[in-house]
Amino acid sequence: MIHPIVKYGDEVLALKAAPITEFDGDLQKLIEDMFESMYAAQGVGLAAPQIGISRHIAVIDITNGKDPGAKLVLINPQIIAIEGRQVEEEGCLSVPGFREKVRRPAKATVRALDRHGKEFTMTGEGLLARAFCHETDHLNGRLFLSHLSSLKRELIQRKIRKLVKKEEW
Repeated sequence: MIHPIVKYGDEVLALKAAPITEFDGDLQKLIEDMFESMYAAQGVGLAAPQIGISRHIAVIDITNGKDPGAKLVLINPQIIAIEGRQVEEEGCLSVPGFREKVRRPAKATVRALDRHGKEFTMTGEGLLARAFCHETDHLNGRLFLSHLSSLKRELIQRKIRKLVKKEEW
C-alpha cells in the first residue's frame, strides 16, 4: 500500500520515533509499504515518520529499485562512526521542491536490526553514508533543514509558509 508522504510542518516529523520491539507480520507489512511508498515518491530513503508513523524504522535503496539486493531495512539504527566530509545537494520527500548543499560525513557506520530483529553493522560511503545520516535524523525528529545556515533555513521556511497560505502545501 502506498502511503502519502507527510510534509514539513507535520508534528510527527519533529518527534523522536518510538523504538521497535515486535518483529511480527504487521512490521513486515509496514516494511513492504515503506518500500512501495518510497519508490512511488522516487526517493532513495524513507523513514516511518515520513508516512505519519512514529516508529524507529527506515528503508533505503540508493539504486531506486534497480538492484533488489541493495534494499536496506534499518530498525532502531544508530550511527556509531563517521569519517571525512562531503558537501552535496540534498533534498527530502517531506520537503518537496527544495534542495540545498548539506555537509555530511563521507563515510558512516550504522548499527541496526534487520527486518527479522538480527543486529548488523554496515559502513556506507558517499550517497549511502548520506542516506544513513539523513534517515537516522528523521527518526530523531530532525530534518535536513537543521543542517543549513539559519538564513537558508529561514528562506525555505518563509517560502513554505507562503505555499501554506496559498493552500499549495
